Amino acid sequence: MILQGKRVALPSAPVVHKQFEAHAAATPDALAVVCAGEQVTYAELDARANRFAHFLAARGHGRGAKVGVCLDYSVDMLVTILGTLKAGAAYVPFDPAYPSARLQLLLGQVPSLALIVASPATAGMVGSAAVDVVDLQHLSDDLAALPATAPDVTVTGDDVCYAVFTSGSTGTPKLTAVRHEGWFNLMNWLKLEYGLHSGSANLVVSAFGFDLSQRALMTPLFCGATQHLMASRNFDAMLAYRILTRHDIRVVHCASSTLYLLVDWETARGGDALARLDYVLFGGEALKAERLTDWARREGNTCTLLHQYGVAECTDVATSYDLAGYRPGEHDIAPVGRPAYNTDIHLLDEELRGVGAGEQGEICISGAGVGAGYLGGSGPENAKFTTIEVDGAPRRVYRTGDRGRVTETGDLVVLGRIDHQVKVRGMRIDPTDIERALGRLAGVREAAVVVTYTDAGEAELTAFIVPAGDELAADDVRTGLLETLPRNMVPARFINIPRIPLSPHGKVDRTALVDALKNQ
Repeated sequence: MILQGKRVALPSAPVVHKQFEAHAAATPDALAVVCAGEQVTYAELDARANRFAHFLAARGHGRGAKVGVCLDYSVDMLVTILGTLKAGAAYVPFDPAYPSARLQLLLGQVPSLALIVASPATAGMVGSAAVDVVDLQHLSDDLAALPATAPDVTVTGDDVCYAVFTSGSTGTPKLTAVRHEGWFNLMNWLKLEYGLHSGSANLVVSAFGFDLSQRALMTPLFCGATQHLMASRNFDAMLAYRILTRHDIRVVHCASSTLYLLVDWETARGGDALARLDYVLFGGEALKAERLTDWARREGNTCTLLHQYGVAECTDVATSYDLAGYRPGEHDIAPVGRPAYNTDIHLLDEELRGVGAGEQGEICISGAGVGAGYLGGSGPENAKFTTIEVDGAPRRVYRTGDRGRVTETGDLVVLGRIDHQVKVRGMRIDPTDIERALGRLAGVREAAVVVTYTDAGEAELTAFIVPAGDELAADDVRTGLLETLPRNMVPARFINIPRIPLSPHGKVDRTALVDALKNQ
C-alpha cells in the first residue's frame, strides 16, 4: 500500500535561507521578528545574520560544520540560525530548558562540534563542552566590523541544515540530520497548500529542542511573515494567550498537548484569540479529539486545525489532515491525512513488502523529506534508514516503527507504536488503545496509561486519569472500560491526578508518571 504525495518541482538549489534573503531584498522594511518589545526588520535581521556568517567563515566553520545553539528564544537565536545556514553550516539546538545532566549527555553525542553560541544566562549550562562558547552580545564590536552582505558560499539541497536529538531505542539520544531539500520542501508545501503568505504571522510556543520548533521558527521567514517569540524558556499558557490576543497572529505550530492547554485557557476565560487564527498545525502524539470538540464547534470559530504526522528523521511532517472532516462516529481514530508534496507513505509488513488495502503495516516514509541519517551513529538505529524496491527501482525509506492503515477515502491512520506494545498476561497490548477508550468515558477529561511492574516483576497497566469533575471511582471506570475492551486490556490500577505532566517538548511525560507512582 502506497500513498503518494503530489509531485511539485523544486529549485535546482532548494536552500531555505535563500527564501529569507529574497524577502529581505524585496521587502527590507517588513517586520521580521518581535520578541520582548524588540522589533527587527528583514533588512536588519539579514545584515546581522550575514555578519555572523562571516564570523563563522573566518574561523573555518563553513560548509559541513556543526554549530551548537544554546539560547533562549530571542532575536539573537534567529541571527545565529540564519548566519549558520548562510555559512553553509548546520545548527544543533541545545535547549536551555533541559536539565543540566541532560545537556551534558547531549554534548557528548555531537561529533566534531565547531562551537556553541550561548548567552550569559545559558553559557554555564554548556561550559563543560570541549569547544569555544561564544556570546553574540560580547562579540558585538567584532561583528559590527564584518560585512553586512551575504558570504559567497555554495549550499546545496543535500547539505545538512540542522540536526536535532531524538530518543533512541537504546535510551541514548540520537542526533538526526535534516537536509536543506527536505526542509525547503516542507515549507514550500505549507506555503502553497495552505496559502501562507507575508501576513501569516506566527507565534512559537514549543521548546527549542523539539523538531517541530525548527519549522515553526523558519516557516514565517520563508513566507515573508513576522515571527513572534515568547521571552519564556518554558511554555507559559498565560503569556502565549496574551500575545495571541495583542498581536495579529495567524498561525501556531504545536504539540497536541500544548493545544489542549491553549484551548482550556481560552474556554475558561471566554476569549476568541485562538478561534480567530487561520491555522493551528499540531500533532506529535495520539490525538484526544474530545479535548477539542466543543471548542472547535463554537459559533464563530474560524480556525482550521491541521492534524499532522511525521518524524524528526524525515523533516518533522509527512502528512496532514483537516480535522473539520473528522466524524467520531465514522472514525475510531482521527486520521492524519495525506502526504506532503514529493513524499510517499508506504505500509509494509515485517519483510518490507507492501500490505493489502485496509491491512495494517509499518509506516515507512520516502521522498524529499527523508533526512541524512544519524550523525556519528553506528548502531541498530541506522538500519531504520533502508532501501526497498518500488516498481523495479530502489527507494530510500525510513522505517518509523509506527503501525498504520489507510482508510477507504485514502487517509492515513496511525494506530500506535510497534515498540510500545507490551505483553500483559501473555497478550500483546498498545496502551494508546486504552487511552482512547478512557477518553470516551463520561467524566474523563484526559488519561494516560503506563506499564508498571509488580514486586514479582510482572507487567501490569496503570491508568492516570484527569477527571472532568469529581474524582472517579476505580470500579466505575473499570466497568465502563469492560463495555468496549477485553478484560486483559483493562488496567489494574486507576489513579486520579489533577493534570497530566508534560515534557519540555509539550508531550505526555510518561517517565514522570512512573516516577510519581514509585514515590507514593
